[in-house]
Amino acid sequence: MTTGRPPAPPYIGEGPHALWHVSEDPTIERFVPHVPASNRDAPPAVWAIDTRHLPTFWFPRDCPRGCIWLSGRESADDRERFFGDTDADRIHVIEQSWLPAVQTTTLHLYRLPESSFARHDVGGYWTSSTAVEPIERLEIDDLVGRHAGAGIELRITPSIWPWWRQVAASTLDFSGSRLRNAAPHPLAVS
Repeated sequence: MTTGRPPAPPYIGEGPHALWHVSEDPTIERFVPHVPASNRDAPPAVWAIDTRHLPTFWFPRDCPRGCIWLSGRESADDRERFFGDTDADRIHVIEQSWLPAVQTTTLHLYRLPESSFARHDVGGYWTSSTAVEPIERLEIDDLVGRHAGAGIELRITPSIWPWWRQVAASTLDFSGSRLRNAAPHPLAVS
């Protein structure tokens, strides 16, 4: 099942297609299907992300972030508004309060066997209804440097909400994660 959304563009050093689980835990030996906390109606599954979309997980697990990219479907106005001041074709945005965690977090990338996985309807995600054991585990740090090396612009802002409201109303392809952990919306009524 796919929505027809084009994938994010390639990044520098991308490497071959693979399926990954990203964690701060270096001790996982087996992944068991579970119901995601964000969607209690979903069937139990093991979730993975493909190599092309892996950079959207180069953050501490709970870090709120917004990721946008050029796909060719965006309007000329949105292309100029969001990408007119950069040569990058992918931009990731976090709040400044999360920068210290991004600078100090070590992540563990578990490569998973693809045989039991099916493409999810959200681009880049894959699911398996059966338990899987990782094929290998890689450790990465210097997440800010990793973004720079991949040619992905990492922006830091006091509040993600003003930017995110504009992204959500745009023609861009995007991904938002853990936004419930973002600082309160600056326009929210108390």
